[in-house]
Amino acid sequence: MPEQATHTFAKREHIVSRKLVERLFGGGGSRSLAAFPLRLVYLPVERAAGDVPAQVLISVPKRHFKHAVKRNRVKRQVREAYRMNKPLLAGVLDAMPQTMVAMAFVWQAGRLYDSADVDACVKSLLVRLAERLEHRRGASCHPRNEE
Repeated sequence: MPEQATHTFAKREHIVSRKLVERLFGGGGSRSLAAFPLRLVYLPVERAAGDVPAQVLISVPKRHFKHAVKRNRVKRQVREAYRMNKPLLAGVLDAMPQTMVAMAFVWQAGRLYDSADVDACVKSLLVRLAERLEHRRGASCHPRNEE
């Protein structure tokens, strides 16, 4: 895969389906990880033909930042951090061709952070998510010996 292709964040990688958002936040099997000031809510779902391995939603609640300028800055920081660090998930997701992961990054702080801090937070969340997905994949591939 070309280097440039791994560091993109195309429209098809954004969550646009209302049903998927409702499933993600409805509590039906979704899980979450936290690394302040972000929380990652994720849900493994069945991947249809032609779907991308991961779709992302970025949410910055209005209660934290009343001005859209600040909310947009935070979303831009999170998007850039995800774009640069999404190859951390690539190996695990390539090994799971029938599974797509829907993810939502939710901002939880009432103040702005440096881009380096946001990048470290997103990187930490993606590494932990990759570990969880790898563990989940390993558990489903190796059934227990029942005698």
